[in-house]
Amino acid sequence: MTEQILAVQRMQDYIEQHLSENITLAKLSEVSLYSPWYSYRLFKEHTNLTPADYIRRMRLSRSALRLRDEKCRILDVALDMGFGSVDGYQRAFFREFGCNPREYAASPGPLLLFIPYGVKYRNLRKEPEEMENVKSVFVQMTERPSRKVIIKRGVDAEEYFQYCSEVGCDVWGILSSIKSISGEPVCLWLPDSLRTPGTSKYVQGVEVAADYQEPVPEGFACIELPAAKYLMFRGEPFAEENYCQAITEVQQAIEKYDPAVIGCCWDTENPRIQLEPVGRRGYIELLPVKEI
Repeated sequence: MTEQILAVQRMQDYIEQHLSENITLAKLSEVSLYSPWYSYRLFKEHTNLTPADYIRRMRLSRSALRLRDEKCRILDVALDMGFGSVDGYQRAFFREFGCNPREYAASPGPLLLFIPYGVKYRNLRKEPEEMENVKSVFVQMTERPSRKVIIKRGVDAEEYFQYCSEVGCDVWGILSSIKSISGEPVCLWLPDSLRTPGTSKYVQGVEVAADYQEPVPEGFACIELPAAKYLMFRGEPFAEENYCQAITEVQQAIEKYDPAVIGCCWDTENPRIQLEPVGRRGYIELLPVKEI
């Protein structure tokens, strides 16, 4: 991994941590350890956005989630997100999402949120490997209620990277704009009974209430899932750049686990669920089970 990529990642991390503050090119230069001019060029080269556009899109997407989840004034959101006026914020919001923030707050619908993927993770790929020092993987029984899941189907995908090559990375931004009963989008391996001809086993989606009646984004599907029991496999916290290893550790533990020891067997009629790998909480997968 080149020093230039790490420099851009440092700038991305700084923006994430100081999003509500005044972020200057001089400060990004200080963080990147390069000149302002070269920092600007590196950032645009590796993110396809200028620092100003990147910051603006992040702020608008964060503001949309506030409008969706909180009862707050448009003025407060605009000022908190660094916009100089309500008018400027409203114009920027409309250009980004095609709707007025006041209208969106009154009736939130799916939006294409900006998801700031870290540049240092883009070239990493999951490769099977044997763990020399296997860490602890915690197993816990949990339950999922009856619910609907709004999903975007792929074509042949059976894992994340293949899915992204088929569908693209914007799907997660749209799913993140839909309020989930679990607080976040999920990835799922669908059983054959929930697949349609010519579509993938692996999909991304968002779990919503069983009585959800809001519009489904174009190109997405809505499926119904019954209440089910799941075994949650959770690894230890990990450094973000080591997410491939964290996934391997958990999946190796799953392969070795026999649910018969708790009087269960795998439930092949419900989907296996993968949560986004987040270092501070550990990698998590949920596998459906039923009593023998």
